[in-house]
Amino acid sequence: MNEPDDTASDLLFNQSLEKGLAVLRAFNAQHRTMTLGDVASATGISKSSAQRMVHTLETLGYICKHAKTRRYQLTPKVMEVGYNYLAADILVDVANPFLSELANITGETVNLTEPYDGEMVYVARFVASKFIPIHMPIGSRIPMYCTASGRAYLSALEPEEAQAILESSERTVHTPHTRTDVEDIMQLLAASRERGFASNREELFLGDMTIASPVFNSERKPVASVHVVAPTSRWSVEEADKKLGPLVLECARAISNSVRTLV
Repeated sequence: MNEPDDTASDLLFNQSLEKGLAVLRAFNAQHRTMTLGDVASATGISKSSAQRMVHTLETLGYICKHAKTRRYQLTPKVMEVGYNYLAADILVDVANPFLSELANITGETVNLTEPYDGEMVYVARFVASKFIPIHMPIGSRIPMYCTASGRAYLSALEPEEAQAILESSERTVHTPHTRTDVEDIMQLLAASRERGFASNREELFLGDMTIASPVFNSERKPVASVHVVAPTSRWSVEEADKKLGPLVLECARAISNSVRTLV
């Protein structure tokens, strides 16, 4: 486990808690079940430490051992933490009616994402009955640099701050359409800032196009993005920008205005 350099001199920093959280984060789609050795390898901690962490988490009910395979896996109790965040997030409560209305108007899937560590995290989702190429459940994370929701958020920041985030991001090529050049993306952010919404065509997933607009708090700082999924099988770039762009912008503004009234 790679520990931040500044934690060594931090007397209040609890390394045991850090290791326990690292164990929980190690379980994912690629590691649905693990042995103690797997846990130690995935987290970079010793096998004895992994054993203590796993035993504690198992006792608390966050991890269980399969009776036959003897491999460890997460339990539904882990979702309790994420649910508590969503339950306490006023923005989600405020946004839901507007997101639902946008989904009804467009007939497409609508999402709310919030920024964290160079990525956007899904915190609300209204799924349309129509086919969508990619399923992104609540809690999913997507990079800022190559998604409409991320670019919408970045476009609302000061250009220097947005550029710093882009330069510190690992800009991976996901499809033949992915843009990774910082100057290129900064130009896209300038255009998004001018028209009030950002777009993305198949830069993260093939067949997937999205239109997004930033949500602001009472201090006029961006705190989230609203985006509509517009599959390339149903929408052209021009049609999505023309028809969906203004609707997404209107939804984001309505959420922003409602958030301001609560503060």
